[in-house]
Amino acid sequence: MDVIEAMETCIAMRYLKEDPVPDADLERLVYAATRASSPGNSQHWEFVVLTDPTVKGKIGEAVSAAMAPMFASLPEGRDGVETRMYRGAAHLAANFAKVPAWILGCARMAYPPDAPTEAFMHSTIYPAGQNLIVAARSMGLGTTFTTFQMAAEDVIRSTLSIPSEVHLCLMVAVGYPERDFGPVRRKPVADVLHWNAW
Repeated sequence: MDVIEAMETCIAMRYLKEDPVPDADLERLVYAATRASSPGNSQHWEFVVLTDPTVKGKIGEAVSAAMAPMFASLPEGRDGVETRMYRGAAHLAANFAKVPAWILGCARMAYPPDAPTEAFMHSTIYPAGQNLIVAARSMGLGTTFTTFQMAAEDVIRSTLSIPSEVHLCLMVAVGYPERDFGPVRRKPVADVLHWNAW
C-alpha cells in the first residue's frame, strides 16, 4: 500500500475485533514508530505493549471508572461527527480489556541535554505515534489515539512499574477493525496552505 493511501484512509478505529494481533506485527509497529525523526536524533521514546488479559483488565477498570462521569455528562446537541467520536470512545473505554493490544507511548524529558524541555519530549513521541498508526493501516490493522493514560496514570504506573521520570504521552488501541476503512475527512489543502507569506 502506498504511504499516501495509508494516510488518506487511516481513520480512527474504535470498534475492534477481539482476535489477537501477532506479537511480530506489534513489534513491527514499534519498529515503524522508531523510524520517526526526533530532535537531535535523541530517540528518548519508550513503548509498552499490553496484551495480557489480566493487565488489560486491571487498567481497563481504572480507565472505565475515570472516564464514565465525562461520558455520562456530555451535553446534547453535538454534531454527528463529535457524537460518533464520543460514543466510540465510550465503547473503547468500556471494552478496554477486549482490545487485542494497547501500545503506550512514553518519553523522557531529556533533550537538549543541557536544558531539557517538554516541547522537545512531545516532538519526539508524536511523530513516532503517527508512524505507528500509518504502518498499522498499511498492515490492515485498525488503531486510534486515546488520552486514556491521563485518566488512569497512577494505576498504569503502578501496574506496569513505570519509572517516575518516564512520561506517559499517548495510548493507541490496536486490532483488526470491525468496520471498513474509509477516507479521512480533512480541510482542503487550499484552506491551510500559504505560499511565501501568510
